[in-house]
Amino acid sequence: MTTHRTKALLLALTTTALTAAAVPSASAAPAAADGPRTSVPRLDWHPCAKPGGPATQECADLPVPLDHADPAGPQISVAVSRIRSDRPEARRGTLLVIPGGPGGSGVQRLTQKGAALQKQLTGAYDLVALDPRGVGGSTTASCGTAPEDRYLTTLRSWPGPDGDVTGNLARSQRVAEACAANGGPVLRSFTTANQVRDTDLLRRALGERKLSAWGVSYGTYVGAVYAQTYPGRTDRWVLDSSGDPDPERVGRGWLANMAPGADDRFPDFAAWAAHPDRDRDGLRLAERPEQVEPLVLSLAASLDRTPRPSTTPGVPLTGNGLRQALQNALYSDSAFPGIARLLVTLRDPAATPALPPELAQPLRDQDASQLMAVICNDVAWPRPSAADQQRAVDEDRARHPLTAGMPVNVTPCSFWKNPDAERPTRITDRGPSNILMIQSRRDPATPHFASLKMRAALGERAVMVTVEQGGHGMYLGNGNACGDRAVTRFLTTGERPAHDTGCPN
Repeated sequence: MTTHRTKALLLALTTTALTAAAVPSASAAPAAADGPRTSVPRLDWHPCAKPGGPATQECADLPVPLDHADPAGPQISVAVSRIRSDRPEARRGTLLVIPGGPGGSGVQRLTQKGAALQKQLTGAYDLVALDPRGVGGSTTASCGTAPEDRYLTTLRSWPGPDGDVTGNLARSQRVAEACAANGGPVLRSFTTANQVRDTDLLRRALGERKLSAWGVSYGTYVGAVYAQTYPGRTDRWVLDSSGDPDPERVGRGWLANMAPGADDRFPDFAAWAAHPDRDRDGLRLAERPEQVEPLVLSLAASLDRTPRPSTTPGVPLTGNGLRQALQNALYSDSAFPGIARLLVTLRDPAATPALPPELAQPLRDQDASQLMAVICNDVAWPRPSAADQQRAVDEDRARHPLTAGMPVNVTPCSFWKNPDAERPTRITDRGPSNILMIQSRRDPATPHFASLKMRAALGERAVMVTVEQGGHGMYLGNGNACGDRAVTRFLTTGERPAHDTGCPN
C-alpha cells in the first residue's frame, strides 16, 4: 500500500503561465470565493483512534458542493478529523493542521502530530484537519493510467539516462489524455481554491468565527491562499517551509527551485557521510566531504548504463531511482543513514540493493491522479516545443547535476485539458498581521531564497524565523528547540519576534 509519506515526497509541481494582467486583485478574491452561500452541514463525529495517535481522535465526513458556485448541485465528501482540547478551561480556539503535498492526508498528519501538538499547546486548541478532495477518506477520482506511469520516477519527470526528453513528452501527453477521458468533473474539482473553500465550510460546520492554522510545505500555499481569501477568519497563522507564491510561477517555480534547493542541502549530507563517526556503522562514504558528490554522480551514471536488479522482483534500481532516493533523503537528517546504506551497497558489485519503499511500487491510480490534478487544474501550463524542452533540460542538467534536469522537465500539465481553470490568487500584504513563518536555511524542496518571496509578498502581515540548519518541515520535525519555542509561543500567547530573526543550529 502506498503511504501518504510517499505522496508528500512528490511535493507540489503546480504552476502558471498566466500574464500579470490575468491575475485578480486581492480584493476580488473573497467575493469570488464566497459566491452563493452553502448551507452549514452537520458533522457526525465518531471515535477513530489510530495506532500511534491520540486515543481521543474523532472522525467525520463533511459534505461539500462539487462546485461551490452551485451549492445546491452535486455533493462530494471530505474526510475530517478532530482531537479535542484535553484542558477545556484553557481552550482558546481551533487549530487547523494543513498537510503538504499535493496529496498529503490531513487526517494522517493529525494522527502523527496530535500528541506532540497537545503537549506543546497545553490545551489551547481543538486540533482539526481534513483530507483534501481526492485524498484518503475523501471522494476520489481516477485517470486510469498504466502502473508504469505511476512510479515515483515517472510521476517526477526524470529525463532519460542521456538527458533525452522524448519519453517524457510522450508519457505526459498520454497521461493528460487519460485524465481528460476518465477523470470527469470530480477530478477537475481538485484545486487549491476548492481546498480553501472546503476548509472554510469546515470552519462554519465547527461553529468557529476564526481558525488558527499550521501549514507545512504545499500546506503553506493553501494557508496563504486562505489568509488572502478570508483574512478576517484567520487567528494565528503558521507557515512552515514556504515556496515562492508568485502567481506567474506558483507550481512550476516550486519544481524548478528544487534543483538549487538540492545543491544547498547536499553539503549537509556530504559532511555527515564523510565524518569519522560513520566508520563505526560502516556508512562512511569518503574521507572528505567534497568526495561524496562525485561518488554519488558516478554511481548514478553507472546505473544509467546498467540498472541493478533489486530485492523487489521486476523493479531494478536505475540512475534516476538513485537520484530520487537521494532527493527524498535530503528532506531530513534522519534519512541520511538509509541513503548512505544504499550507496554502500552499490559500491559492492555483488550486492543486491533494497529499494526504498516509495520506489518499489507504483502509487494507486487515485493517488497519482489527485497529485496531477491539483497541480494541473490550478492554472494553465505552457506547452513548449520539444526543442525548447530539451534545451531547458540540458541547461539545468549542466547547472545542477544532482537533479539531472528533472525540475524543469515537461509534465502532464503541459497537455492538460481544463478550460475552466481559475486564475491564481496573488498573495499580498493586505490583511491582519498574524502570520509567523518558519523556514530552514537549507531546504531541498522549498529553498530559503524562495521562502523570502513569500515573506516579501506578505509584508508586515508576517514575521519570519530562519532555523540555521537543513531539512524540510521545521516545527516539531527537523527544526530545533529555538524554532519550536517560537512557534509554540506564538500559538499559545500570540507573541511573535519583533522582527525577522534566526535560530542557531
